[in-house]
Amino acid sequence: MAKRLLKERAMLEKSSLDFVKEINTVGDDMFMWDISIKGPADTPYAGGTFILRIEFPTQYPFKAPKLKFITKIYHPSVKLDTGDVCTDVVGAWGPTLNAKHCIQVIYSMMQAPDSDHPLEESVAQQLREKPKEFEKMAKKYTKEHAK
Repeated sequence: MAKRLLKERAMLEKSSLDFVKEINTVGDDMFMWDISIKGPADTPYAGGTFILRIEFPTQYPFKAPKLKFITKIYHPSVKLDTGDVCTDVVGAWGPTLNAKHCIQVIYSMMQAPDSDHPLEESVAQQLREKPKEFEKMAKKYTKEHAK
């Protein structure tokens, strides 16, 4: 399990995703990573850098990791107060999936916010009914929090 995580991290660092700035373990805890993600261009998150924390359970890869934004982000699938990401976003988990998959899913979630898996119903409703207002708020959050 620890070996797999080390291998995954080494592979991520070798064939790095162009939107990932860096990957750090939290303290000495190899089961907790902080990933710096560049906000996708042409989205309200552009220009920001977001820290995504991945917490790997001891049963990984048989149990999905927990995803949480450390950087405040205005998104219908992310809890505003805690940064927790809706588990439905990653979809059905299986041991063939990995950290890279999680990071890619989060990035595409940022590229195209949708209201299908809301953790914040009010944000999802705003996205559906007043997309311009949603965009304005998301940009404001990006400017204020995602330095």
